[in-house]
Amino acid sequence: MHLEIAGQGPALLLLHGWAMHGGIFAPLLPALTEGFTVLRVDLPGHGHSRDSALPLDLGRLVDALAEGLAAQGAAPALVAGWSLGGLVAAALAARHPARVRGLVMLAASPRFVAAPDWPAGMDPRVFEAFGEELERDYRGTLDRFLMLEAQGSAQLREELRFLRDAVYARGEPAPRALREGLSLLHDSDLRGLLPGLVMPSLWLAGRRDRLVSPAAMQAAAALAPASRFRLFERAGHAPFLTEPEAVARALIEFSGACPS
Repeated sequence: MHLEIAGQGPALLLLHGWAMHGGIFAPLLPALTEGFTVLRVDLPGHGHSRDSALPLDLGRLVDALAEGLAAQGAAPALVAGWSLGGLVAAALAARHPARVRGLVMLAASPRFVAAPDWPAGMDPRVFEAFGEELERDYRGTLDRFLMLEAQGSAQLREELRFLRDAVYARGEPAPRALREGLSLLHDSDLRGLLPGLVMPSLWLAGRRDRLVSPAAMQAAAALAPASRFRLFERAGHAPFLTEPEAVARALIEFSGACPS
């Protein structure tokens, strides 16, 4: 997997969402690289990792990330995952706790799709329609997903422009990875892992998020020990684009409360 490293200080691993790449976190870098060694990964099939043969299988993926962190010689890292990246971050924290000193779920849920015991998840019919449309209209489906990510934001036009520019900035994501990513989002349910987390967790939600309900995130945070929940009033699904300075401050403050 492609890895970019910037800054100095404790390790901070940033994991992007579906169809994106590590470059999406660029607005956070000015504030974070002063105090962190920021690691940005392009997940398999995305960005500069487009040709990676590694599937988007949580077990194999987090094992590879844990090996990568160890190879960097980094002390346990703060791990932050946005959207689909949140599933990866939570699985990494649960499976390799010695490599993670704090978990940040950024507009991410342990179960994305609604269920009888999880009503705050995304409507399964809406989600399944994305998979069907992806096969018929690749670029159109991506653009509709970007619209959902930007909707609700107080800076909708600016964020949508940024997302549209970013999604193809490192080449098209691999169709295989997009299908695997949708399956991962549809099928994963990590709620059972949360009570066993041994590190603190921070849950950052956008009040206007159309993809991951703040209510779902708050319910998930309640399952994890030593958790904190914060709501960004003006943000949709990408709070780090709407309020990058505030999100960066939240990460810095949370890092100070995590064991070193």
